[in-house]
Amino acid sequence: MEDMTLLMNIMWTMIGAFLVYFMQAGFAMVEAGFTRAKNAGNIIMKNMMDFVLGSLFFFIIGFAIMFGGGNPYIGTAGFFNPTSLADAQGMINGLPIGVFMIFHTVFCATAATIVSGAMAERTKFVAYLIYSAAISIFIYPVSGHWIWGGGWLAAMGFHDFAGSTAVHMVGGVCALVGAKILGPRLGKYKEDGTPNAFPGHNIPMGALGVFILWFCWFGFNCGSTTAATTTLGDIAMTTNLAAAAATLATLIFTWVKYGKPDVSMTLNGALAGLVAITAGCDVVTPYEAILIGAIAGIVVVLAIEFVDKKLRIDDPVGAIGVHGCCGFLGTVLTGVFGEGCSLATQLIGVCSVLAFVAVMAFLIFTILDKTVGLRVSDHEQLDGLDLHEHGMTAYAGFRIDK
Repeated sequence: MEDMTLLMNIMWTMIGAFLVYFMQAGFAMVEAGFTRAKNAGNIIMKNMMDFVLGSLFFFIIGFAIMFGGGNPYIGTAGFFNPTSLADAQGMINGLPIGVFMIFHTVFCATAATIVSGAMAERTKFVAYLIYSAAISIFIYPVSGHWIWGGGWLAAMGFHDFAGSTAVHMVGGVCALVGAKILGPRLGKYKEDGTPNAFPGHNIPMGALGVFILWFCWFGFNCGSTTAATTTLGDIAMTTNLAAAAATLATLIFTWVKYGKPDVSMTLNGALAGLVAITAGCDVVTPYEAILIGAIAGIVVVLAIEFVDKKLRIDDPVGAIGVHGCCGFLGTVLTGVFGEGCSLATQLIGVCSVLAFVAVMAFLIFTILDKTVGLRVSDHEQLDGLDLHEHGMTAYAGFRIDK
């Protein structure tokens, strides 16, 4: 019976890992669809390389920092040989080392890929590759050690079941800092500071990405049990209800605010609900999940508008509002609604992670800006990154507007 239980846990965790991997496709479709056609190939390449670099560097260094014991702040064992962290039976945290590592590898890649949308259409490809490696080597693993690797936040009782903070807020804060240092796309803001709209070139593609992400989120949240438990249905239900409530809330809010239900904002509303419920999906009731989703669905609209119009930070896909703001929000609301969770502990956790990630992202992006350079030229922006960074166009033979 014990062997059968272990086998079921392995199978379920692997299914969860495969679903989370496929989130890369969802993010790629959302980001490509919400941006302009002349940069679609560049977006796809960045999403691909997030996973490629994340897989390699998390295996070589990041996993050791996250799960290598040592002290409450950073792992100190397992560098270049993460399998050495397994016990004599090849197990770690109740799973074979390979199963545990691949599950956390796909989570690391998700944190990295959030940033590509916020910095889309004006970032040098080489600079983005270096950043993507940096988040997988150090930023994500350190805060991940605090939360999931036996670090000081875990000891305090901080609750982030599947990564509203550990994955989504980390990616969202990196996106905020990177987009601020990078500056807006050419022509994004008028002389008086008001923003110009740059509509995405393929909303159906973006919608497909959202559907993929919603589907894969069941692996993201339910898979975080890393065990085939009886709670899987409850976690799936709270995840789905929060997403549905957020989508409806955004639709109604934009309908009232703009006079028509906004398609792209409503799609982002679905993602906002998914991000917000991720921290507490295992400790809230279905009705609490609906409330968390509804709050996130309204807050995401206000956050995206605030970033765009007040902070004048150009985020083409709304990643800062969706992942940064709603990741923070969902983790805090877990302290409000979650059974056995402390609001004070949740606030300490999110603020500590936010401060650490903001400082590290600022250092990395500033160094990149002063060395290899973050931003392409105005001429390259006008022609599109596909042509200048990759020597091709995503839609050969079609007329592409500048």
